[in-house]
Amino acid sequence: MTGPLLSPADLVVRREHGDLVILDATVALEAPRHDGDHRSSSGRPGWEQAHIPGSRHADLLHDLSDPSAPYHFARPSAGVLAARLAERGVRDGVPVVAYDRAGGIWAARLWWLLDWLGVEAYVLDGGLSAWRAAGLPVTATATAEHADLVPAPLRTPVVRDGRWVGREDLKRWLAEDVQATVLCALSPEAYAGEVPTRYSRRGHIPGTGNVPARSLLGPDGRFRPEPELRRMLGDLLADPAPIWLYCGGGISAATLGLALTVLGRDDVALYDGSLQEWSADPELPIELGR
Repeated sequence: MTGPLLSPADLVVRREHGDLVILDATVALEAPRHDGDHRSSSGRPGWEQAHIPGSRHADLLHDLSDPSAPYHFARPSAGVLAARLAERGVRDGVPVVAYDRAGGIWAARLWWLLDWLGVEAYVLDGGLSAWRAAGLPVTATATAEHADLVPAPLRTPVVRDGRWVGREDLKRWLAEDVQATVLCALSPEAYAGEVPTRYSRRGHIPGTGNVPARSLLGPDGRFRPEPELRRMLGDLLADPAPIWLYCGGGISAATLGLALTVLGRDDVALYDGSLQEWSADPELPIELGR
């Protein structure tokens, strides 16, 4: 498979032949015990226990989100995001490789943010598990991370248009004022409202389809082989309408968006607020069932 996905062997070769920034994007997110239970915490403690040598931790929960937004993981402005990425070592002309320790969804979200800013970015397919399975080394630290790092400002970001949609776009879509194919990337059980949810209400936006992001991954956490992905997503690849994706908070949707990008779609957008924002407004419709 080509494009933004790298195998552990690919990453080793790239490190040997050029400068790279490697970021662990993991967030600890517990399963909800009851509706409205949204418990998430920084993945930095796990990074300190074991990480790819030379990597840094990228905090999607705090540093790379907008704390003023009414929902978790909201993207900051492009300028703020660029400045915070520079603090993690991201700089002009140097590719970034994202990975995580949680099945790839966090790395995909970081990749989406980097790609939006025009940064050359990749995802380590299978994350730290794949790295370890390849017999490659990990390290641990409890000390200050790269204390000698001097942030180099990124250029003024030239953002990619069409990477995001908002609540008003979805309302226009529901009113049939705009054409799009809208998909939820949550599990079938969450989509149907059959299990406890982190969000205000169970269910999905009416009229939207369901392609669970985790169905695109194999048992080892790597994306399924390209021919298999093409069989699974073939109808979407031929769909003439732009594709809009949502989930609970724009994380699983980024995984589906990454897969579609790998397969050649360049007109995919994420609803950043997703069900965190949508379900919190009692005037917006929610539908149960599969």
